[in-house]
Amino acid sequence: MSYGLNIRPGGALDFVSLGALVHRLDPGIVPFRKATECQIHVSGGEFNCAANLADCFGLRTGIATAMVDYPIGELIAERVRAMGVTPFYKRFAHDGVTGPNMATVYSDRGHGVRAPVVFYNRCNEAAARLKPGDFDWHAIFAGGVRWFHSGGIFAALSATTSEVIIEGMQAAKAAGAVVSFDLNYRAKLWNISGGEDRAVAVLDRIVKNVDVLVGNEEDLQKGLGIPGPEVAAKSKLDPSAFFGMIDSVIAKHPQVKVVATTLREVHSTNRHGWSAVAWVDGKTYAAPAFDLDVHDRVGGGDGFASGFFYGLLANESPEEAVKLGWAHGALLTTFPGDTTMATAEQVRAFARGGSARIQR
Repeated sequence: MSYGLNIRPGGALDFVSLGALVHRLDPGIVPFRKATECQIHVSGGEFNCAANLADCFGLRTGIATAMVDYPIGELIAERVRAMGVTPFYKRFAHDGVTGPNMATVYSDRGHGVRAPVVFYNRCNEAAARLKPGDFDWHAIFAGGVRWFHSGGIFAALSATTSEVIIEGMQAAKAAGAVVSFDLNYRAKLWNISGGEDRAVAVLDRIVKNVDVLVGNEEDLQKGLGIPGPEVAAKSKLDPSAFFGMIDSVIAKHPQVKVVATTLREVHSTNRHGWSAVAWVDGKTYAAPAFDLDVHDRVGGGDGFASGFFYGLLANESPEEAVKLGWAHGALLTTFPGDTTMATAEQVRAFARGGSARIQR
């Protein structure tokens, strides 16, 4: 399968991502204002994909990111190792008081009619200090890398992070890697640095270097400035609105060969309709619609992206790649935390139409 892409058959690493590592404090269904204890999840949109591909699908992956030499950094680094991801760190010393820091994400899961809530403390974040020249891309790509990935959350952190993304993408292209980008539009992050206008200006420069784009209708509208679709979707699981925007995306960025996203209809915090769609080199594909019983929704989109990327890297048909992403993203919502606890066998079984009958 070519998908319009030139995916190299091998290399020292199958996948390298560039982004920020964070730790997420999760009090479960208890709102933070009443919390007395939390679980700590290590996360980051770009890291999640590398971790999922390594731990579930057995690929060789890496992460280029900032690391601070203090106990929270050590906690995060331990989880990176545990997920089997090779780190390429730009290290920062902590002054013992003000930082720089590894970012903190706070979230409670909500329940039933009560929605989940996510907010951040990214003050003096080390990853926001990353700038061109901080990574030796020649050394990272020296043994061959098949796929390079970054995302819009990292792009929003500072004036320099988008420049690092472009630098990394250009180095990846020169080394023969496929380049992907998850728009992951987060209004809270862009609003403190110029809002939608700045997002469109920054992301437009990045996406000029991209082969594979991940993003839903809102991402495409607010992140790329693409007009809303003329076709109204009948439901959140109807792909017509998403597919109705593809011509505009490709007109603006004709080098893009693949655009994909999840479709989610929230019935309640714990019950979601779930599907996924992709446009691959001029053809459209859709996964089935399925009702999910959700334990923790954070990371589901990254779960889809990593499963979909795996399908493309494994030379599966586009239909199968979409189903693998859909199945892995669905399974990820059944686990606590942002990264996978699924096995490749479970993903493939669910993609084939498996059920939740007990396995003995």
